[in-house]
Amino acid sequence: MPNPATIVPVYGNYHGYYSKRPSVNDPRLALLPRTLFYGRRVLDVGCNEGWVTCEIAQRLRAKRVIGVDVDDTLVRLAWKHRRFVWSQQGPPHEDDQAEAHGHSSRPSASRKRRRSSQSVDNGPMSGTPDYFPAACEHMFGPLPIPDTTGHEGASDTFPHNVTFRTADWVNTPIPDDAERYHVVLAFSVSKWIHLNGGDEGIMTFFRRVHEVLEPGGIFVLEPQEWDTYAKARRMDPRLKENAKHLKLRPDDFGRLLQDIGFGPATHLGSPGEGGFKRPVDLYAKIR
Repeated sequence: MPNPATIVPVYGNYHGYYSKRPSVNDPRLALLPRTLFYGRRVLDVGCNEGWVTCEIAQRLRAKRVIGVDVDDTLVRLAWKHRRFVWSQQGPPHEDDQAEAHGHSSRPSASRKRRRSSQSVDNGPMSGTPDYFPAACEHMFGPLPIPDTTGHEGASDTFPHNVTFRTADWVNTPIPDDAERYHVVLAFSVSKWIHLNGGDEGIMTFFRRVHEVLEPGGIFVLEPQEWDTYAKARRMDPRLKENAKHLKLRPDDFGRLLQDIGFGPATHLGSPGEGGFKRPVDLYAKIR
């Protein structure tokens, strides 16, 4: 197996990507309407190691989240991350449920494994659970994923509501597409689709998103700006050659999406810092 450190990420398939932008909750998701994902089917294109995918499935309570990436090593790491997140999960709290519905005015205490402040004083018969510290996952490995047999509705809750697939989704449909999605997410992938597939490749991507979205569905796009293409195309001779023939620019994407059948962009802001400070735009499928 190739060493991930030696792989040229010509598809934007950076290994260790989230070590460069670490955060408990992704700031890009914080820009989105709080109820956007709740009870919905979601597709995360270019999911990398699955951090955003798992956050949508767990904290934001999507009914089903499909993460797809062209890099099989990253997809295997995403499955591993799912189990890690599950192992760190504590019991549901009322403020978490309110947050997922968009009713909470304060940041979530999160569903991370936590120890009750009362558990020190409560005896074993008090009824207050005393959870293992987070270090146990590192010492003894992750917890097994529980069986859902006989548990109605369990398949719609984390960790059962998240799936990862290895696929070139732009050019290859996956079985999950048949049911369509309420939300399609494309964080930091448009540049790589554009450089690899050319103008026709990015248009194919936008048409595919429109095709698999339910009427009224939402496309969340984080486009990389044109000046970042220069560094990316130097990674590989093929990308460099493809870049010579590009006529479309990221500033054209909004117009192209409206031509396909989306409404005007809702510009939500540009979170992040340095090279990770990029706009996040929301498009609704209107026809």
